[in-house]
Amino acid sequence: MLQSTKKVFRKTMTSTLRDLTQSDLQSQSEAIVAKVLALPAFKACKTISCYLSMPTAEAQTTALILRILADDGKKLFVPSLTSNNGHMDFVRLYNEQDFRTLPAGLWGIPEPTVEWENNKRQSVLDSSCEDLDLILLPGVAFDRSLSRLGHGKGYYDRFLSSYVNSNQRPRPLLVALSLQQQLLDAGQVPVSEYDWKMDMIITPNDIINQECGHPESV
Repeated sequence: MLQSTKKVFRKTMTSTLRDLTQSDLQSQSEAIVAKVLALPAFKACKTISCYLSMPTAEAQTTALILRILADDGKKLFVPSLTSNNGHMDFVRLYNEQDFRTLPAGLWGIPEPTVEWENNKRQSVLDSSCEDLDLILLPGVAFDRSLSRLGHGKGYYDRFLSSYVNSNQRPRPLLVALSLQQQLLDAGQVPVSEYDWKMDMIITPNDIINQECGHPESV
C-alpha cells in the first residue's frame, strides 16, 4: 500500500515539475543557492556532499558546485553509482576542470569517473577521509514535517544507514534543496520507518528546520 501511494505521488509530482519553464527553474535555483551560501552551517563545514543535478525537474546545483570547488577550505564529494552492488558512494571532485569533464550518466546527470588524473577518487568511506559535515540532497517531494520522497531506489536512505550505523560515523546535517512546487504541507509525503528525515529544507522562499518545522525568517 505504501509503495503504491509513493508511486502515485512521484508520478503526480513529476508531471508538475515537467511543466516548469527553464527560466522559472533557473530563478528558483539561484534563490536556493543564495540561501545555501548564506547558511552558517554551510560556511562552517569542511567536508560536504552535493548532488549533481538533472537538467530539469529539480533545483540546479552547478553554480553551487563551482562555488564549493573554488573554496580551498572545503572538500566536495558527489554521489556515484558506479559500483555493481546497487549502493551509492560519495566520491571526491577536485576542481572545476574535473567537474566540467564528467560524462553524462543516467537522466543526464554528470557521473564521476572511477579515477581522476590516474588516481582512484577518494571516497567518504575511506579511512583517510574526514567525516561528512553536510549533505545537500535532492528529492521528488518534501513536506514541512521534514519528510523526503526520493526517486524510489533508496540510495540515500541505504547510504545514510550504512554510513552512520555500520561505519559508526557522526550523522551529517541533512539539507534538502526543494523547488517551491516540491514542498507540501506537513504530513503529506508518505514515508516508512526506513526513510530518513531531513534536518532542513531550503526552497526559494523558505528555510524549514528541525526545531520549528516552519519557515525561518530569511
